[in-house]
Amino acid sequence: MKGQSEAWEQLTHYERAVWQQPHQRIGGVDEVGRGPLAGPVVAAAVILRADTPIWGVDDSKKLTERQRLHLYHEIVRCAEDVGVGMVGVRTIERINILQASRLAMMRAIGHLRRVPDVLLTDAMRIGGPWQEIPIVHGDALSASIAAASIVAKVVRDRYMEALAEQFPVYGFAQHKGYPTTYHREMLKHYGPSPVHRVTFLKKILSHDAIG
Repeated sequence: MKGQSEAWEQLTHYERAVWQQPHQRIGGVDEVGRGPLAGPVVAAAVILRADTPIWGVDDSKKLTERQRLHLYHEIVRCAEDVGVGMVGVRTIERINILQASRLAMMRAIGHLRRVPDVLLTDAMRIGGPWQEIPIVHGDALSASIAAASIVAKVVRDRYMEALAEQFPVYGFAQHKGYPTTYHREMLKHYGPSPVHRVTFLKKILSHDAIG
């Protein structure tokens, strides 16, 4: 328990500075899905409670699927507020993945019951009516951002598993749309589906053809 308590203290360094101020709310936001060839980009915004530690919260990339799922349920149960935003393939193609990531985060924040006074982001500036603190490698340094990364990852993984039932040949349930060897081979064989990002495919498939 001591180790978990110390880890929580370290991960809530930014949050505690705001928790000590009356009537101030601090949240974290993060997105998942900038690199895949298919599917949406998903973001989550999380406002944690100062008096409710969630043991084990960390950057979602460092956790196993089982750990993420357990923590997802703990975050939803224990956090003061959770919002999720999603941007689909057509919009990604129209406005580019960077802008789509920002839009997904704005949508996630918009689904909170109340906008936070201070927002922690994983190095990205979003812009809004809050004090914004971009943190490089924020999902490893802030509990709020880490919690958001977990929620976004679980939501997106579930969405890709649902897409796998609609488009079974691509193996979305296994790779979640990322450019694995199997995924690229299926694309060469079957071509893209309606949920593939065509601009991403041009880069990947042209590189494969050259290689």
